Amino acid sequence: MGIKSRRPHNPSTRHAQSLDFSGLSKKRPEKKLRSILPKNSGRDSSGKISIRHQGGRKKRFLRKVDFKRDKKDIPAKVAALEYDPNRTANLALLFYADGEKRYILAPVGLKVGQKILTGEEAELKPGNSLPLKKIPLGMPIHNIELRPGKGGQIVRSAGSSALTQSKEGKYAIILLPSGEIRKILLTCYATLGQLSNPEWRTVSLGKAGRKRHMGVRPSVRGVAMHPGAHPHGGGEGRSGIGMPSPKSPWGKKTLGKKTRRKKKYSDKFIVRDRRKKARE
Repeated sequence: MGIKSRRPHNPSTRHAQSLDFSGLSKKRPEKKLRSILPKNSGRDSSGKISIRHQGGRKKRFLRKVDFKRDKKDIPAKVAALEYDPNRTANLALLFYADGEKRYILAPVGLKVGQKILTGEEAELKPGNSLPLKKIPLGMPIHNIELRPGKGGQIVRSAGSSALTQSKEGKYAIILLPSGEIRKILLTCYATLGQLSNPEWRTVSLGKAGRKRHMGVRPSVRGVAMHPGAHPHGGGEGRSGIGMPSPKSPWGKKTLGKKTRRKKKYSDKFIVRDRRKKARE
C-alpha cells in the first residue's frame, strides 16, 4: 500500500491524502466473521457522556480477528487481504485445511495464495506464529502474548514490530515499539514480521468532515472557555491558563501527574520503562 493524493479542485482536497487500497480485495467481509459494530457515541449505559469528543459516524462491520492463533499445525491459505475500518493494520482472510475461515492481522509481504502455519515447527517467514523460544534473536515480531494461551495483546497497530534481544532462563527479553524492554515467557506465541500499512501515520485527512465520518467530534481549548466550564477559562484576551500546571476539565493535574500504581503486578517483568528512555 502507498499514499494517494487528489487533484486540488477545492481547499478540502488540496492537502488531503488517503491510503491506496489497490492491492486489497474488493469483496465484502466474510459473512460469518462480521457483525454490526454498535454505536454509542461515547455514552455509557445510563445515557451520559463518559468519553468526550465522540459522535455519529459511518456504519461499520466488526470483523472477528483471531489473536490467539490456536489452530496448531493446521496449514492455511491466504484467500484475501482486506481493509478493516476498526484498526490501522490490514487483515488477511485464511482458509484452513479443515474448512474453517479466520481473520488474522496481515504483516508486510504477505500475499494472496501464500501458506500460513502456527506451531513450533513452522517456517521462519512473515505470518507464521511460533513460541518465542523458537524465534531467533533480532527477528521482527508482532501480536505477542503476555500469558500463554491468552492470545496476542501487544504490538498490534499498523507498521509496528518488536525485537527479541536475548533469552534468559524461561524468559525472552523483548524490545517493544515504545522503547520499553520487557520479559515475556518463552512459551508465549508471537507472529513473525512487521505489521502491514506502515504508511498509515503519514495520511492527511484534509478536512474536518473526514474526522466526523470517523466518529470524532470537535474539541475546544480550555483557555477558550468560560471559567465555569474549564479551569483554564476566563481572563481578558489571550491570558494563558493562569496556573503553574495545566488541569483537566475536572480540576485534576495533567502534566507530570503519575497515574500508574506504584506496586503493579507487571513491574517485575519490565526491564526498562518506556518513560525513562526520553530522559536518558
